[in-house]
Amino acid sequence: MSPISIPLKLINLQDDGFHLLVEVVVFKEKHFAVLDTGASRSVFDKKLIEQHLAETLQVSEEINAATLFTTTSTIQATIPEVKIGRLRIKNYETVAFDLQSVTDTYQQFGHPPIIGIIGGDILMQYKAVINYEKSALRLYK
Repeated sequence: MSPISIPLKLINLQDDGFHLLVEVVVFKEKHFAVLDTGASRSVFDKKLIEQHLAETLQVSEEINAATLFTTTSTIQATIPEVKIGRLRIKNYETVAFDLQSVTDTYQQFGHPPIIGIIGGDILMQYKAVINYEKSALRLYK
């Protein structure tokens, strides 16, 4: 079981705290996602999911995903492949929220837009270890 080491981007939110961003590839495009150890599951931006998977979406008002960023309406979809570093997750069952306000806030402070939140489901399954000193995420297959 060899580890996969992935660089993290540590961003300062106006000296009021820090967030970790990780580069992910979804729909063959590179994006940033927030690494959120307090989120029960990973979620992706609703607009991105609708853009790529419009014909296969399921809308729900009752899905619970305990994340820092919550909204009211959600959709369910299957992303064909999510890549985090060398880790490839095939047919990832996801929930999507409107994350535009989060992206807008990040961009106001000069940070890149985000398209998702990597949460406890992925972090637990792949035995995540976060090294703040080295700004690295280590995952194990």
